[in-house]
Amino acid sequence: MNKKIELGVINTLKVSRVSEPGIYLCSLENEEVLLPNCYVSSSMQIGTEIEVFIYTDSEDRIVATTLKPYAMKNDFAALEVVDSTKFGAFLDMGLPKDLLVPKNRQKSTFQIGNLKVVKIVEDEKTHRLIGTEKFVLEKFPEDLKKNDEVEILLYMKTPLGFKVIVNNRYEGLIYHNEIFEQINVANRRRAFVKYIRDDGKIDISLQKVGVKKSNDNPEKILEILEANNAQMNFTYKSDPEDIKQNFSMSKKAFKSALTKLIEEKKIELLEDSIKLKV
Repeated sequence: MNKKIELGVINTLKVSRVSEPGIYLCSLENEEVLLPNCYVSSSMQIGTEIEVFIYTDSEDRIVATTLKPYAMKNDFAALEVVDSTKFGAFLDMGLPKDLLVPKNRQKSTFQIGNLKVVKIVEDEKTHRLIGTEKFVLEKFPEDLKKNDEVEILLYMKTPLGFKVIVNNRYEGLIYHNEIFEQINVANRRRAFVKYIRDDGKIDISLQKVGVKKSNDNPEKILEILEANNAQMNFTYKSDPEDIKQNFSMSKKAFKSALTKLIEEKKIELLEDSIKLKV
């Protein structure tokens, strides 16, 4: 049970009293917060401990909900823009009240329908939860080493590669020439520590370092051909970027897979295309 009520995270609180708008929950220090009737169930009796998320309503009063938001205070998240105004943009965080990203906390253009990567923080002046694109990531991770599996969130595309947030804390980078599948900003996935640089930033790999990944997957080519009327305009000479976009593999892996399929007489190589053999 929480000693104090804490904004922006899950709190364990006790039902202390019933009122017309809902039930009041209290902490060990007897701070109270309202859980509105729409979240109250028959199992919530006086003395019952329940888990709730704490945020502020439209009138800046703290309020509890049994809903679980997409992310909590100090988390990084990719959230959808649902409204844009002169003073800021609003993102859907899975609650009745959307998350405001004030203009002075934005670094890019916020368009309705886009996913934006922000950090959820408590505004020091208003004590509301807000989102910000102006965040600083940690460096020199003492708890990570080469080949450790990590969670990454892609937040920016650069000429070198994709900048990523590692384990909700650290700054990392995936180089373009080491990517052989379709990835985009706002993707969240598992990856591996490749190298921790002298500047404290982390080079990230989508595959485990030192473990050769077999990208030459002949079965994948067969499946994609079947989905494209058994024939596609690809050969050994096709553009590497086109191969990566369509087959999620490098040109080297693609050529190796083609050779295997031709030797097994599963496909036919024509002058400007490949074709499934019947």
